[in-house]
Amino acid sequence: MFVKRLGLDPQGNGVQCAGCQGCPDVWELEDGDFAIIGEDITAAVIAKLPTTAGCAPTERIIRLPRRVLVSARRDIPKTV
Repeated sequence: MFVKRLGLDPQGNGVQCAGCQGCPDVWELEDGDFAIIGEDITAAVIAKLPTTAGCAPTERIIRLPRRVLVSARRDIPKTV
């Protein structure tokens, strides 16, 4: 299911993760989609979503630290 990490290993870029928890990450999946591991902030922000955005009951809004996405940029495919 998980094929490739995008960006740096969260344990290898100076971030200290206790017991491998609290380590945001980005992964490419077998089907080409992506899995994001981050802090679930849905409850705190769902009421503040712009009118053009929505979050279904089966979805979550997560916080992904900027450094994680920036480090993953080089690994994100440029085509659909």
